[in-house]
Amino acid sequence: MPVKYDPERHHRRSIRLKGYDYSQPGAYFITIVTQNRECLFGEIMDGQIRLNDAGRMIERWWLELNHKFPTIHTDVYVVMPNHFHGIVIVVGADLRVRPDEDASRWNAHSGGTHAGVPLPAVVQWFKTMTTNEYIRGVKTLGWPPFPRRLWQRNYYEHIIRNDQEWDRIRTYIANNPLHWERDRENPSVGLSRMR
Repeated sequence: MPVKYDPERHHRRSIRLKGYDYSQPGAYFITIVTQNRECLFGEIMDGQIRLNDAGRMIERWWLELNHKFPTIHTDVYVVMPNHFHGIVIVVGADLRVRPDEDASRWNAHSGGTHAGVPLPAVVQWFKTMTTNEYIRGVKTLGWPPFPRRLWQRNYYEHIIRNDQEWDRIRTYIANNPLHWERDRENPSVGLSRMR
């Protein structure tokens, strides 16, 4: 029997930073994970990602973001078997332009102007386009079907605040396939923890 929706128990909590304007200049590290952590985009072999056709499709749509949204630029990224990491830069971003360290003043910046499209709209477009093309691949190319939706409802985002963070995150993204055996998104890692 289905559980009746109760707004007191089933409310969705936003993981976005309250009061922060995600359309202002800045650099953002994002992670998007497939529903149920299904490995649909390839496999890791010898510490390198071997993308299948679906994985290459995810990569194409990521690169298309630069054409769809002229106010953003994509930076380093990696398509993993069941998730995606990338850096989105809202044009006008300068690594010296970052949120004020005072948590009560998140929208205060030392320069820059309102740049346009908000990060959630960029991510939603990416998720929609990749889902639509994946569905076509299931119907016409025999790609494995997915349960209910391709991507988890939400995504992880982190505001990159300085050069050191930028370098650390770029290194993390580049080395992500090397660490797949310990990656918390790897379904076999979760199984080994349960044993």
